[in-house]
Amino acid sequence: MRRLRTLIRPNYAQKISLLATLPLVVAVTAIAALVAYQAQALAEREIQALERQLLSAKKAELRNYVTQARNGFAHIYGPAAPDDEEAKTRVAQILAAMIYGQDGFFFVYDYDGKNLVSPRQTEFINRNWEGLTDSQGIPVVDEFIRLARQGAGWHSFMWEKPSTGEEAQMVAYVVGLQDWRWAVGTGVFIDDVLASVAASRAETQLRVRRTFLYIGAIALAALLVVFGSGMVINIRERRLADAKLKELTQRVFDAQEEERGRVARELHDGISQILVGVRYALDSARRKLARGDKDGAEPPLDKGIVHLGTAITEVRRISRDLRPGVLDDLGLGPALKSLTDDFRERTGIETEFTTVVFRNRLDQNSKIALYRIAQEALTNIERHSGATRVSIDLRGHKKGATMRISDNGRGIRSGPGKTGPGLGLRNMQERIEQLDGTLRILSSRGAQTGTVIEVSLPLSHLLPPQEEATQKRKVSP
Repeated sequence: MRRLRTLIRPNYAQKISLLATLPLVVAVTAIAALVAYQAQALAEREIQALERQLLSAKKAELRNYVTQARNGFAHIYGPAAPDDEEAKTRVAQILAAMIYGQDGFFFVYDYDGKNLVSPRQTEFINRNWEGLTDSQGIPVVDEFIRLARQGAGWHSFMWEKPSTGEEAQMVAYVVGLQDWRWAVGTGVFIDDVLASVAASRAETQLRVRRTFLYIGAIALAALLVVFGSGMVINIRERRLADAKLKELTQRVFDAQEEERGRVARELHDGISQILVGVRYALDSARRKLARGDKDGAEPPLDKGIVHLGTAITEVRRISRDLRPGVLDDLGLGPALKSLTDDFRERTGIETEFTTVVFRNRLDQNSKIALYRIAQEALTNIERHSGATRVSIDLRGHKKGATMRISDNGRGIRSGPGKTGPGLGLRNMQERIEQLDGTLRILSSRGAQTGTVIEVSLPLSHLLPPQEEATQKRKVSP
């Protein structure tokens, strides 16, 4: 049952294989049908031409026989009167003696249907055969008489071969002796012609079947190649995908561990030490109060209060770094302005933020991505660039939104000593690719030093006004 469901609902690899093989199968089937039809039609035309050619040769031969026979008794028939029985007997004897081959002979019927000459089938002589038909119901003697009355003509019918006694197809040529009211003719069996035609037709069918087999073999080989290639590509791509997934998972773990380490350091080096100072100040104030020294307890208490304010500020800063509330409340522009102000105060680097009237129309994912990219870029500038001036520019335009971050630092190191972009740059690239945007990094290490990071988002991430208002209501408390 599971196999049946698998066949009914193919997986992705099976769909790819079907997509690759189905057009090939359809094309090969169409080509095979077209080739077979064309080959069959061409062969049929050739067979018909061969049949006509062989029959024409037979008919020409029969016409020559009749012409020779008529020339043989013309000196008798010409001067004879219509009732000259002696002349009729002499001509009948001449025709009865004119036999050829195994089955060739001349026959004579009068216009009343009586047989006068039939040397190879003497049982027909002096009998009236008017109305005689062959095994297929085709008139024989009546057609002879009709053709003789018209002068001459051809007739095809089934007749018994004198040599074998078997019925075969015969073609006869008949001429009329109008003065004597005779139908004189001879015929030839064309079973050899029909056998040649049948053999040619069988050979043609064999060639068509062989062509089908060749096309089928080629199609099967092509399908095997496509299937094998598809399997190799599928296995290779799956391995690459697994490797990339493992790499991405490891990078996610590394980023998580790095962020946890940073938060742990912030808590240990900042808040933990401040809170320890608060504890010592409170403990000192408690001891002095226990001794009754109220005036001496005030300085430690004041110091503890100052330390608690510092701890609260640090907690807010860490919380803002993890998830800035101003981004949800006021939008991307104020959040970046706050980020650059804090960066300037903390590092002393001259930092400038500029923007245009943007109306906060970016969707939430785009805001977070641009904020994190700016945050990562400022972190890299602080750690690695040695810059003294940083500028961030954010603006919307008819194609979407663009954020440009530039500094006058030493640039990004590249060359043999640098194998690839760092984790921060990779994180930027992945964030913007998830939103179908682009990330450009321009860096120089010559006279004009510095780095420019330009991030662009498509127009699809800008919200219409009504959706913008809805998003604001959802974010607002």
